Amino acid sequence: MTLYLPKDSAALALGADEVAAALTREASARGVALRLIRTGSRGMVWLEPLLEIERDGVRHGFGPLEVSDVTNLFENRFRHHPKALGPVEAIPFLARQTRLTFARCGVIDPLDLDAYRAHGGLRGLERARDMAPAEIVAEVTASGLRGRGGAGFPTGIKWKTVLEAEGPQKHIVCNADEGDSGTFADRMLMEGDPFCLIEGMAIAGLAVGASRGHVYCRSEYPHAIRTFGAALDVSRGAGLLGRGFDIELRVGAGSYVCGEETALLNSMEGKRGTVRAKPPLPAHKGFMGRPTVVNNVISLASVPVILAEGAEVYKSFGLGRSLGTVPLQIAGNVKHGGLFEAAFGMTIRELIEDVCGGTASGRPVKAVQIGGPLGAYFPVSLFDTPLGYEECDAAGGLIGHAGIVVFDDSADMGRMARFAMEFCAVESCGTCTPCRIGAVRGMETIDRILAGDPAAPAILADLCETMRDGSLCALGGFTPYPVESALRHFPEDFMARQEAAE
Repeated sequence: MTLYLPKDSAALALGADEVAAALTREASARGVALRLIRTGSRGMVWLEPLLEIERDGVRHGFGPLEVSDVTNLFENRFRHHPKALGPVEAIPFLARQTRLTFARCGVIDPLDLDAYRAHGGLRGLERARDMAPAEIVAEVTASGLRGRGGAGFPTGIKWKTVLEAEGPQKHIVCNADEGDSGTFADRMLMEGDPFCLIEGMAIAGLAVGASRGHVYCRSEYPHAIRTFGAALDVSRGAGLLGRGFDIELRVGAGSYVCGEETALLNSMEGKRGTVRAKPPLPAHKGFMGRPTVVNNVISLASVPVILAEGAEVYKSFGLGRSLGTVPLQIAGNVKHGGLFEAAFGMTIRELIEDVCGGTASGRPVKAVQIGGPLGAYFPVSLFDTPLGYEECDAAGGLIGHAGIVVFDDSADMGRMARFAMEFCAVESCGTCTPCRIGAVRGMETIDRILAGDPAAPAILADLCETMRDGSLCALGGFTPYPVESALRHFPEDFMARQEAAE
């Protein structure tokens, strides 16, 4: 008997290891030969631990599973059970997705290279090996792939710049310092399909002539670090790495600002994690002063399918200048949270109300924050906004890393805005005056608003404008989004205190 059970961090936190041990004990007691394959996660967190069994080529699921469910599963021969979900890929949350980057997550053992190859892996790298570097760059450029880490810069243009740059050695740096609240796609990919990231980095190395790759991951991701490190060893043993291109894994200390590419490079070089002034760009003088591609995990993991299927196939998904698919990460007060990969263009309303089923509390949705702790709060009146780079920007926000946090109508957006400004004040590296001082003054000014000072809103508006124009990195530059959106869309959460003060 073959069963599949995730060892993704979310599943482990919800008891997957305990369920695995119970399955092994029960099978042994019954004399059943059990093959338990530990996979990544399908991304349906509310169903974790999600156990799967294959019958007639179709995977059937049971979840969320507890240790107490195991005996009954064996007694009913894994058919009739209160937690039976039927065919996993028919579950609406999964069936509505367009899984390109995450096609193998939750399906295979993340460290089984043969299974990776059997499910379409390495086709992109094999094709890239028969192409000239400029041809690979042209293919990625034609796909319309943009940075999935938040900035949305065209990946092909960045690669072209590094390809044409002069240097004794070039580097590929993967930014896996996933620090935004409500984001977990990087972690899921590294835990559930690490060979996909390795393949994407190897293709990038061929494209720009780089001999070294580096993955910078935060120390708060021990399972991702362990799985990806093991995948590197498997890749070297199979000859995928080590001959002309190799990858090292670096573990950071968890500084939020090290998610900014130049602060990350400083940290990798053993320096304090502070942002660098630009120019020079990392593409010209990056790691150790050499031409460097810095891309997010999902950006690099999207490359194998582009090379395997072709740019035209990939760009057939999406809308406008937002092409391909995006892993939407839904968290907070939500009924069905998790990872939902879809083509750009789905509206916020369709995602939150239809796909995710509204709030977990059952109360009305009040807002969603998109783009991490420094992203804007979108009220229900803006829920018809399509999820795309330019579309979210036009609505006064950003899509960022596509982390979406849901709030019900009991949330106090005045306090949330205050928390966002405090977060910036704490996490600022101190390089930029508008960020270092402005965040503290902003926090103080919000306190004045909440205390009922009628002059404070105008002061805060001027402060936000100054901060928007004066910072080198996303930390300071994006700070106005949560504050301005909270004031604009939820003035009652501020006015209630003013009235009380009066």
